Amino acid sequence: MFTKEEVLKDIEEQGIELIDLQFTDILGVTKSVTIAARHLDDSFERGTWFDGSSIYGFARIQESDMVLMPDPATYRVLPWVHEPPFRARIICDVLTAELEPFPGDPRGALKRALAKAESMGFTAYNVGPELEFFLFRKMNGADTLRAVPHDIGGYFDFSPGDEAERVRSEIISALENLEIEVEMSHHEVAIGQHEIDFRYANALQSADNAITFKMAVKGIASQHGLFGTFMPKPILGENGSGMHCHQSLETANGNAFYDSDAPYKLSEVATQFMGGLLTHARALSAVVAPTVNSYKRLTPGYEAPVYVCWAQRNRSALIRVPRYSPGREQSTRVELRFPDPSANPYLAFAAMLTAGLDGIDNAIDPGDPISEDVFEWTPEEREAKGVETLPGSLRQALEALAEDDVVKGALGEHIYEAYDRAKRAEWEEYRIHVSDWELNRYLESI
Repeated sequence: MFTKEEVLKDIEEQGIELIDLQFTDILGVTKSVTIAARHLDDSFERGTWFDGSSIYGFARIQESDMVLMPDPATYRVLPWVHEPPFRARIICDVLTAELEPFPGDPRGALKRALAKAESMGFTAYNVGPELEFFLFRKMNGADTLRAVPHDIGGYFDFSPGDEAERVRSEIISALENLEIEVEMSHHEVAIGQHEIDFRYANALQSADNAITFKMAVKGIASQHGLFGTFMPKPILGENGSGMHCHQSLETANGNAFYDSDAPYKLSEVATQFMGGLLTHARALSAVVAPTVNSYKRLTPGYEAPVYVCWAQRNRSALIRVPRYSPGREQSTRVELRFPDPSANPYLAFAAMLTAGLDGIDNAIDPGDPISEDVFEWTPEEREAKGVETLPGSLRQALEALAEDDVVKGALGEHIYEAYDRAKRAEWEEYRIHVSDWELNRYLESI
């Protein structure tokens, strides 16, 4: 964590000339304003003005003046820039022209959720996201991007001469240079699919790390003539990419999810937090699985959970409780398995935290764990046991979100209204699109 003074000193020592001031729009797209390094001291003091009217979900044209306020703790030198001008990035909070927190800033939404947790006596909300991704190459050097995997590896496959391993190693090196502690990396199930897990942290830092991670993957892949994608389901018939989120709450006494005398070592706080996540799961899906493509991943048969229940080892459940390891009380946590990496991490973490806190506020019982494979149950069996199913489409998810005041409250009125407009427009564009599948199915046969 850098202070303002440390940032200015490091810039001078390393000869940094350019600073990218970064933030995200409500859809999670990283935006950037570049300034000369010599102007950063002034930006720390007064912020940097920019036109917010062209950023989706931000200001109207008559309210376009907005301010980026750099957070010095997020200062990082970009390790893939090997020639002058050397540059660094800093993540910013977005302020109004009156220098008040902008209600449409996704990072601000997460800060509001964290303040709610703090008011309830929790000192930290820790999140460890696992972002899966694919590495593809351009087809025959064409400009059009095609989903052509650049390897044929499978789950945990390893070959020291494999290009995929070299690219992944460079990504890990870049992440370490960006002060993101990598815990593990491996080839995933699908061809061309990879996973790099970084250490859990407070949710704000984890969200910052997540957008940095995406930037690093894309930047390193590009240097190898590849492109990285966090699209949830890019290949028909193959597993999609998820963003499993390991979560816990802390108090001054330590991990609030741990209870040595409870089943699974889960405290009442932890089970109630799970109760909130499950109660609001259908609405959460609109935020944590936010694209039309997300619901092509969330289908039975591809290791993606669709049934609203919890378990310890059963990976068909929406929430999995990793097994407790003696002496590692701090690692007691719950893993939410249906988010995917297309989500805006600030909004996703804010929504998850708010849903969990609602479970604690209202002492919501998550029910008994399900040890059986829910994928094998009939619809009648699931109904008899009270196991709901996630929405089957983005449209259904948006309808569930519209009826859930808790998850809407996590976004705030400004973000929710803009987000709902954007996502309904996305659904409508998809709905009226004539696809290749339709042409192949109907063009000659009808």
